[in-house]
Amino acid sequence: MDQIDKQLLAALQKNAHLTAQQLGEMLNLSASQAGRRRQRLEADGYIRSYAAKLDAHKLGLTVQGFVQVQLGSHGPEQSRQFARLVETRPEITSAWTMTGEADYLLRVFCEDLQALNRLLHEVLLPHPTIARVQSQIVMDQLKGDAPLPT
Repeated sequence: MDQIDKQLLAALQKNAHLTAQQLGEMLNLSASQAGRRRQRLEADGYIRSYAAKLDAHKLGLTVQGFVQVQLGSHGPEQSRQFARLVETRPEITSAWTMTGEADYLLRVFCEDLQALNRLLHEVLLPHPTIARVQSQIVMDQLKGDAPLPT
């Protein structure tokens, strides 16, 4: 990967709709060179997918939160059960395994506080693998999900 590849990736993170012609103009390449570079970066796995960023508030998802989850025990089966739960819940948009006191950190989007409360008390806490949850509600987001540094 060279500097031009990094510039191409940075441009695509800002606008995935850029055509090969537009990329070529930005990078001082021909459209075919820019297109081939893009295809190579896709094939090599640098570009995993293209997606639309949606506005949570316009979709009625007014509460964003982070939920720390601690499991009761840490065997492979408990991890698989918890992973299955995470995959089935659309309000959980991201999940990470963590070091420290919490085993997992979940990012959630809910319609309102009642929906967040239901997620916590009717879905997560009754789950047999979960010992404890701690939630934080996002008051304001100072920086959106930024492009990765290239």
